[in-house]
Amino acid sequence: MEGVFRGSEAVALGALSRHELRMNYCRLLPDVYAPKRAELTLRQRAEVAWLWSGRRAVISGVTASALLGAKWVDGDVVELNWPNHRAPVGVRTRNDTVLDDEIICVAGLPVTTAERTAFDLARRGAEGIAVARLDALARATHFKADDLLDLAQRHPHVKGLRRVQRMLELVDAGAESPKESWLRMLLISAAYPRPATQIPVLGVDGYPRYYLDMGWEWIKVAVEYDGEHHREDQAAYRKDIIRMEYLAGLDWIVVRVVKGQNRHQILARVERAVRSRGGF
Repeated sequence: MEGVFRGSEAVALGALSRHELRMNYCRLLPDVYAPKRAELTLRQRAEVAWLWSGRRAVISGVTASALLGAKWVDGDVVELNWPNHRAPVGVRTRNDTVLDDEIICVAGLPVTTAERTAFDLARRGAEGIAVARLDALARATHFKADDLLDLAQRHPHVKGLRRVQRMLELVDAGAESPKESWLRMLLISAAYPRPATQIPVLGVDGYPRYYLDMGWEWIKVAVEYDGEHHREDQAAYRKDIIRMEYLAGLDWIVVRVVKGQNRHQILARVERAVRSRGGF
């Protein structure tokens, strides 16, 4: 047996004996098994939880967003929509009304649609985290806010409904990481005009040569989050030097943010850059 499977079914079909099941396979959840030492993909972990539900659950929330292509999904908890309040460790269940046309098949599993998934993400958790998750889903699926708001009208009494529209107004598919989402939200919360994202900077041939994470093109101030790879990858570091020299030659001020800087330090640097251009 390969992949994940229900042990009772494998034994009933004669594919395995109970002894073989105990000796060669690892019990992941009640009656759900995989080969010992197998490294499970996210899709397989979702299948484990789905099999545990007796194939009755719908994969939802953050797990659904990952199966729909969103990157940077955090945590090891699989989210299911299924009425069970005794979920095992590693599974979170909710009992929401999900309509038939809010479910699609992804990699052989029932998953909430992009719009329904976005609706659920927008309603839950800290707002900054919700926006980052919505950014990632928007980048992967290009869901339409109007479609999501139409869906919301079908569920007028769910918890968190009142904040859905506000979350959607903050979504930006241009964010390429949760840190970029966080940085954009920091600027907005500090009352700066909403920055544009993925600002193209043209080369001499008239085509985009570089893209800036976010900023205000009319005053040529950009703000970027530099990940660890900027320092650890020597080839990337050399390219980055050339890039920064090119941007400086076009009179761009780039405020570069790195891990460990607090919000006050970041905002002070942005304020100096903006003031040097005369403000907004």
